[in-house]
Amino acid sequence: MEADELLLLVAGGNHQAFEELYGLVSGPVFGLVRRVVRDPAQSEEVAQEVLLELWRSASKFDPDRGSALSWILTLAHRRAVDRVRSARAAGEREQREAWRAHFPAFDQVTEEVEAGLEREWVRRCLDRLTELQRQSVTLAYYEGYTYREVAERLSLPLGTVKTRMRDGLTRMRECLGGVA
Repeated sequence: MEADELLLLVAGGNHQAFEELYGLVSGPVFGLVRRVVRDPAQSEEVAQEVLLELWRSASKFDPDRGSALSWILTLAHRRAVDRVRSARAAGEREQREAWRAHFPAFDQVTEEVEAGLEREWVRRCLDRLTELQRQSVTLAYYEGYTYREVAERLSLPLGTVKTRMRDGLTRMRECLGGVA
């Protein structure tokens, strides 16, 4: 029997006709799918999906519109192309996710505004310190001097500088506590 006759019998639920049709078209279906999908394991899976779909949708075949083999190979080609597109989309999604994980979202304008606001708060809090506290904190934290170097620059005893810095930093922490 030919594929057209077999497919019409399959549409009626004939299992024997499906076995014959399967034997007749499985090679060409797999060959077409293999050329599109390229991966042998994926090709086998897609070919099986096509043949299962053939059993389920045989009643949709219209012999007036073309041959059974053309209809079956069209089903196979569509399914193979869908698989390739799906695999490509999945790969692109994975790449995007990997990129996002490597380069987190960053809004430069927001970051700059927040940094500006933080600098302004620090300036305001520094302005609330005594002159000696402000000088000590500025020399140590903004200019990188050690406590001993700050004491030498301000011509003060080391203990005095440490006390002023401790008091100044405590006041800064309290002042900035409302911002953090």
